[in-house]
Amino acid sequence: MDDRKLRILQAVVDEYIVTGEPVGSKAIMKYVGASSATIRNEMAELEKQGYLEQPHTSAGRIPTYNGYRLYVDELLTTNPLSLEEKRLLDEMLPKDEYSEEGIVKSASNALAELTNTASFVSSETPKFSVISKVEVIPTGKRLYVLLLIASDGKIKNRTCRVEIDLTQENLDYFSAFLKENLEGVPINLLSEEMLERLETALGTYLLTLSPLIRGVFDMTREMTQREINVAGVGNLLTCRDIDQGEIISFLDHRDDLKNLIDSSFSGLHVLFSDEDDGFVIGNSSIISSGFSKNGHVAGHLGLIGPMRIDYKKVIPYVEYFAEKITELLSEEPDVGEDESEDKQ
Repeated sequence: MDDRKLRILQAVVDEYIVTGEPVGSKAIMKYVGASSATIRNEMAELEKQGYLEQPHTSAGRIPTYNGYRLYVDELLTTNPLSLEEKRLLDEMLPKDEYSEEGIVKSASNALAELTNTASFVSSETPKFSVISKVEVIPTGKRLYVLLLIASDGKIKNRTCRVEIDLTQENLDYFSAFLKENLEGVPINLLSEEMLERLETALGTYLLTLSPLIRGVFDMTREMTQREINVAGVGNLLTCRDIDQGEIISFLDHRDDLKNLIDSSFSGLHVLFSDEDDGFVIGNSSIISSGFSKNGHVAGHLGLIGPMRIDYKKVIPYVEYFAEKITELLSEEPDVGEDESEDKQ
């Protein structure tokens, strides 16, 4: 594609993002040094190539999905945030919140507020994360709290009830058993087969301690599941480019985002609903960026908005908040992330 066509496509997308109305050749003349007739011919060619479409006869053109993809991949230029803008963004983040959950939640809420879109944050369990310690704490008659600490600082706890009174000898044996068989084991390697082997290894203690060993494995499964939280969905309900029924459906299928956010992504990525038939919000775009902890991808922060979103404006926000989360997590005291207590 020659340079003039690219400049025309870029101008059409820029104008359409601002106005939301089909763009005619006269509106493009201020961007491209060519006559209105020449621009109309070029726009017709871009339509044939699938980058523009004409919603109504005699109307101007609007970008297609392919037009947006080319625009984002090759034509988009964003301006770096000023020091004053960065200062204002920093003020939207917590001053005394050191937990990973609190940091990313604040950034997600700020992103939704700034961009008037829905924002999301997903968390990853690093592949290098191993079990650092498992403790069993008596809390009542036949009632015990299991505490699992991972090497990446995350903490899980679960309350377990057993059918038989446990002696101190039972608890000492189980603590030694966990230390020997689970401490230092990568969390993502724990499987149902490994659980069955460990239950067999319990021997005569199987009936007594099986609920506790299964409780430990349940916590490791929860740690390996990608968690995703969404904020600002109400912002999408006022967006005329997106069907409200699809937004409501998204609320019941928000976990579908997990399939779109590749855990290997570390930089900025822009995805369109047209690229995945499983995503229920049509005519939408997803902009995400990975954030890190200790040099490894720890999760993703992003937003969901209309395809006709101001990419020049919102992308710097996504990138900055992702960078800031990475910076804050690197300063985070090694206190772990408390999880709500589950019942078994």
